Amino acid sequence: MGLLRPLGGEVTVQIDAPPAKVWALVSDVTRIGEFSPETFEAKWTRGATGPEVGAHFAGHVKRNGVGPTYWSPCRVTRCVPEELFEFGVGTDSVAINNWGYRLRPVDGGTEVTEYFRLEPSFPVRLYWLLLGRLRGRTNTRGMETTLNAMKRVLESETGTSDE
Repeated sequence: MGLLRPLGGEVTVQIDAPPAKVWALVSDVTRIGEFSPETFEAKWTRGATGPEVGAHFAGHVKRNGVGPTYWSPCRVTRCVPEELFEFGVGTDSVAINNWGYRLRPVDGGTEVTEYFRLEPSFPVRLYWLLLGRLRGRTNTRGMETTLNAMKRVLESETGTSDE
């Protein structure tokens, strides 16, 4: 049963900002360090300057917020303005993990779902069986932290923050 457990998770937050503003933030990888507890900076690479399918970037990660610290190569795999931004983490030939944001207009704002999905190779399934519950909780907390920080910034820009 453990090897068949879903290899991922997601968190959804409603933000009182229009999809265009939310999209501009979630697809600007250079700003992720303002929000993520693990990825403290990112930069476009290989000539990429913004979000489009095939664009490359690198994320500077401090695993679990304490280390080790390393650069992760990433490539945009799905990119639909104001709807979907997804990227694979890994090498050119092998993605290990996929992260993304789905946006949906609701009640004058935007419902944002951040998600991750591991590739279903045998080694990744084995890792998930052994450490998945712990890593899944860490990822869920990280997504909650990231989305709530984005919410505060976006709602303060539109004057709708509860703070």
